[in-house]
Amino acid sequence: MFTRRQFTKKALAAAAVFSAPALLRGQNLNSKLNLAFVGSGGRGGASLKGCASENVTVLCDVDEKRLDASAAPYPQARKVVDFRKIFDRPNEFDAVVVSTCEHTHAMATMLALRHKKHVYCEKPLTHNVAEARTVREFAAKAGVVTQMGVQMHATENYRRVVELIQGGAIGPVTEAHVWVSRSWGLQSKAESDAAKDRVYVAERPPEQPVPAGLHWDLWLGPAPARPFNEAYVPGPKWYRWWDFGNGTMSDLGSHWNDLPFWALQLKAPLTIEAFGPKPHPEIAPASMRAVYEFGQRGDLPPVKLTWHQGNEKPALWTQQAIPQWPDGVLFIGSKGMLLANYAKHVLLPENKFVDFTRPAPTIPKAETHWLEWIDACKGNGKALADFEYAGWLTESNHLGNVAFRAGKKLAWDGAKMRVTNTRDADKFLSREYRKGWVL
Repeated sequence: MFTRRQFTKKALAAAAVFSAPALLRGQNLNSKLNLAFVGSGGRGGASLKGCASENVTVLCDVDEKRLDASAAPYPQARKVVDFRKIFDRPNEFDAVVVSTCEHTHAMATMLALRHKKHVYCEKPLTHNVAEARTVREFAAKAGVVTQMGVQMHATENYRRVVELIQGGAIGPVTEAHVWVSRSWGLQSKAESDAAKDRVYVAERPPEQPVPAGLHWDLWLGPAPARPFNEAYVPGPKWYRWWDFGNGTMSDLGSHWNDLPFWALQLKAPLTIEAFGPKPHPEIAPASMRAVYEFGQRGDLPPVKLTWHQGNEKPALWTQQAIPQWPDGVLFIGSKGMLLANYAKHVLLPENKFVDFTRPAPTIPKAETHWLEWIDACKGNGKALADFEYAGWLTESNHLGNVAFRAGKKLAWDGAKMRVTNTRDADKFLSREYRKGWVL
């Protein structure tokens, strides 16, 4: 396990070897970026479509079948199975899109930052708290454009909700709830069968032959070695395993906690407490609840944010006091409430807001989340989910799981990246990497 001091030392040492900023052909705003894609199947395929306006010069995937399929429309692109080899020829690209599994996000992202390449990384930004802190701080020194892939951040609905909350539509907010019905984690066999995902696993599965074309050792990357089993791949199976992901919290938490984080200008919580089943040593929970307490931020009052996943729901929802949306974000203010999901929102009670005049839009529209980043890379506008913002969001989401696994309410010193009231949580903040892998 790395301490905060060790992580800071490594980050400062790496910062010292920054080269001068690369001169992009993108000085002309009408030119195209040359892009390298780390991960080209699954989310990587979605990013390829999202960045279709630009040039694809490098494609990487640890699964050769996926790599060949994604490379078919781009015969000019260099194909790579080990993303570390991409950076042997850094002049081939201006920017990097990272769409690997969660446990290798930070590795690929840090390589891009060290080479002063603009970088788009799918959510969650990192696998653990220490990585989130390191990536955020390193990105601040790199002088490049960054974006975490939380696509709802670019929607009109999210942006208008932020304007309403920050404009005082429901008054100062002191409580917020987020709930998602998805339950990727340790399910019973009945729950797994009902979800039709057929991935019920209660213990580490036995070894199976590695599928042809899959570079299993590269897929594992910095994670502890274990034999291949189809319980881990393809996604979203790996999300459930602590070695590779962090369950529903880090996945959908990136999307849904994004809205209160943005609207309420949150960063580091003061305390975190989690509730749910007995923690499993290998697999994240299917259902759980995490309660965060944030202090005063300027003129904004302290706020309690509660995350509910799976079978967990807010009391107002179970009492049917609010619309029964299966997933949602509820802001509770002194003048009313605002309920939102990814596509719509409503001010409550509705009869109180019949004559409400909405504020004029101030947050710029984005055609897509990818194009917002691409435009910013070319000097036009700003990527609003950059690593400075996304680093804090990712860190907080991970702390919910840390509290769950530690089984204690945590007092968090955000400045020092340290739990102050127990050492039981320390081992979940970071991890040792497998030989051959460094951040």
